[in-house]
Amino acid sequence: MFLGKHIKKLREEKQLLQRQLAAELEIDTPMFSKIERGERKAKREQVIELARLLDADVDDLLTLWLAGQVYDLIEDEVVAKRVLKFVEKNIE
Repeated sequence: MFLGKHIKKLREEKQLLQRQLAAELEIDTPMFSKIERGERKAKREQVIELARLLDADVDDLLTLWLAGQVYDLIEDEVVAKRVLKFVEKNIE
């Protein structure tokens, strides 16, 4: 979700085609398109490779990737904000 939009923006700025990045990731173009649209989750190693291919900060892309996973997990939970605050408090 969050990652896909950002990847698309970076890809378009670099004037790259989906099929070019898909080939580098050794996946087919429709799968890459689904990642950009947020319909499929990228693997961690794919995110790291995309950072390299797009000259992007790997930590920024990993942050968006992980935030999307957390969001998908808790978006419908009534206590979502409370959970996030609890986790933030315990990570530090």
